[in-house]
Amino acid sequence: MTIDSTIQLERVTFGSDGLLPVITQHAHTGEVLMQAWTNRDALERTIADRVMWYWSRSRRELWRKGDTSGNVQRLVALHTDCDADSILARVLPAGPSCHTGEWSCFAAPPVLAALDTVIAARAAGPHAGRYTSRLLADSNLRLKKLGEEAVELALACERDDNARVAEEAADLLYHVLVACRAAGVGLEQVLAVLAARRAAVPLQSNP
Repeated sequence: MTIDSTIQLERVTFGSDGLLPVITQHAHTGEVLMQAWTNRDALERTIADRVMWYWSRSRRELWRKGDTSGNVQRLVALHTDCDADSILARVLPAGPSCHTGEWSCFAAPPVLAALDTVIAARAAGPHAGRYTSRLLADSNLRLKKLGEEAVELALACERDDNARVAEEAADLLYHVLVACRAAGVGLEQVLAVLAARRAAVPLQSNP
């Protein structure tokens, strides 16, 4: 269930202590950022303010993410699981989510997000001899490889070679991310465009 209003909180099953676990996920990349606790008051404030509020079990008080660090988490959507006894919060973070200063408490990003992080690191500090650094430094090589990989994928698709299609698609995705990074565009920006397009044309259950 997607929670769009406080009225829907009537259908949520809170624990005997009034709490629910909440998993916070990056709305664009899918990366799990943190796990915390929430209660009805925190959820009501989250819905009203469109930023994440939590309940601190140690301090026994409400707290808004980012009040001290500035790393506010802007709410995109709240969802319950099938039993309505836990919450998934999809957010757009303004900075790191972990109290240690790390981007995520789990450091287990999805494959594309992890790859984009490596490419961004190469862009920030090139490594001599590394293929990614070579691509980032040479626009002719970068664009040539982008075109080559697109053609190779098309040929694999034309031949109905499933294994080759997967390999060539992976190669193309990598080169697309490198080309985007060289142009100053990260994976999150690309995924944000896709998310906006999906929101504009909702998926139909009966196409």
